[in-house]
Order: sequence, then structure tokens, then C-alpha cells
Amino acid sequence: MIKMPEWQRCLDAQFGSPKPGQYRAQPEDFWVDEQLDFTPEAHGEHLWLRVEKRNQTTLDVVKTLSRLCGVTPRDIGYSGMKDRIAVTRQWLSVHLPGRDAPPELEQSLNALGITVVEQARHPRKLKRGVHRTNRFVLRLSGEAIEGEDFVGRWEALCQHGVPNYFGPQRFGPEGRNLQRAEAILNRGWRKRDDRQGMMLSTARSFLFNELLSARIADGTWSQPLAGDTLMLDGTQSVFRIDVTDATLQTRAAELDVHPTGALWGVGEAGQGDAAGYEARLLEHYPGLCSGLERSGVKQARRSLRMRLLEPQLTWESGAVRLSFALPRGSFATAVLGELMLAN
Repeated sequence: MIKMPEWQRCLDAQFGSPKPGQYRAQPEDFWVDEQLDFTPEAHGEHLWLRVEKRNQTTLDVVKTLSRLCGVTPRDIGYSGMKDRIAVTRQWLSVHLPGRDAPPELEQSLNALGITVVEQARHPRKLKRGVHRTNRFVLRLSGEAIEGEDFVGRWEALCQHGVPNYFGPQRFGPEGRNLQRAEAILNRGWRKRDDRQGMMLSTARSFLFNELLSARIADGTWSQPLAGDTLMLDGTQSVFRIDVTDATLQTRAAELDVHPTGALWGVGEAGQGDAAGYEARLLEHYPGLCSGLERSGVKQARRSLRMRLLEPQLTWESGAVRLSFALPRGSFATAVLGELMLAN
């Protein structure tokens, strides 16, 4: 059985143990605002609600809206999952063809700690992954910020980018989600055992983190290798290279392109120098790799590096406030993890 967090142990061996730090003393210490790059059209069968919540998951809000609006959870759309212990803002959609929302909806939501910030109609359901970025404002305190090297670590992340790890919340307490995923894949993945596809996502995330850790250990996580698939910064556009050259190295140094790793599934194998890292995953975790392929999930690519967008650092009494945006699917906890690593 795979035990977590193997990829974190790899990081510890490379950089040392994490320094103590606190960043969720209260929900207001972890603020997230989901950013779309379009606005609802003000007409249509779906009511879109931009809500602010505390101490609740996105699925908690879905269940509440389902009950209050008299619809099934399938009639409710959302783009991304947001943290529980945080103050988060995000859009959700409710399918209400030919009728208005219950008149007491906002009041009922307020009583449950959910505030409707704005609302509008739209012709289509909100789909997963359509938001562009998440804006974070985080308060960090403790020993992690006290060393003279803290500002230097922050500036290095701003200049060179951040390893694009999936955060520990993807794997559940003590990695139990990964153990569940391994069990499901070993006996053959079935939709009825994994309605939301979270176990597939957990297994793919673990394999990606392992690949990223290996490339960090080899010093190749931010530089193109022969056979790499590169991603254009700020997009999901990818292209494969046969060889690397000075131009590509310069573009990578300027954060214009990023090497990617496989989100494991059915698809074309890697090539060249980059292929060795995927072959190592297959060698070390054959059960996860073959189980994902048998499930039929299609291979995708994820950038090994993320750029901090509009980063700002502000000192407060005994703490530091960090503000930045990240592309969808990237984890603020990965940023904090880099800042809290000891030398």
C-alpha cells in the first residue's frame, strides 16, 4: 500500500524540514476570490449567484442551494472547489427554468453564513474549470517568517516561479484519499464507486507530484528537456519539442513557457530525456498507472511551474500578509510550503 506523503519526504530530503508557521488561525487568514474572465449575460434559465462563505466547502453550499431551491445537486453548477477553513468567494449556478428563486433565498443563506454578493441570469450552467484565476490574500505568522532569508525566498518565487504541486488537501487527512484511490483502481474503477471522479484525480495528482519531485531533485523542473511538452504561460496551450535550444531556455527563464508533467491516463507516452521520468512512475507505481489507463481517463498535461500573478507582501504586527493570484488548479498551500521550508 502506498503511504503518504512520499513526495513530501522527497522535498524534505532536498530542502530540509518545514519551519513552524500558522496560516489558518481563523477563516479570515485565508481569503480566496474566484475570478472569471466573462460576466453572465443577464438572461436565461440559470440563476448565477456569486457567494461568500466561511467554514463551508463548495459541496456544502451545493447541498444548501439544492434544498432551498427545490432542485437536485445535478442542477447546480460550480467552477472550482474552495477550502472550508477560509473566506471564499465563487460563482454557482442553479437551473431555474421559468421561475424565480424563492423570495427568502438570500435571507436563508445569510442565516447559514453564506452571503450573496451578486446574482444574474445566464443561458448555460456553470461548468467545472471555466474560471481563469483565484486571487488569494493570506496571513502567515510564526518562525517561518522570522528568518532573514524569508523575503529572499519570497522574491525568488516571484522571479522564478513556484513548483506546481497539488496541495495536501487533495489527498485527505493522512493521505487516506490516496489509499482509497489505490483500492478502487486495484479492483477496477467504476463510476458508481467514484461519482465525482475524485479518486481518479487523487491518483493522478500523486503521480504528478512524484514526477515533479524527481525533476526538482535533478534540477530540471523549470528548464525544458528534449522531448518535453511545454505549456505557454497563462494558457492551456501545449507543444512538444524534440530538442531544446537557447531560445527555449530563455523563454523558460522569463516564465513564458513551462515544462509539463503527465496527468496519467490513456495517451501518447513521453519522448526523449523527459520520457525517463514517466517511465520511472510506471516502474515504481504500476498499479496506479495501469489502473488509471484501464479506467479510460485521458492523459492531460499540467505545468510543473506556476507564476505568481500581481504578488504583494505587506508586513503586519507579528505576521506577513501575502497577496497574489494563481491559475485555476494551482494551490496556494504549495506557495506557503515553499516559504516555510527550512534551509
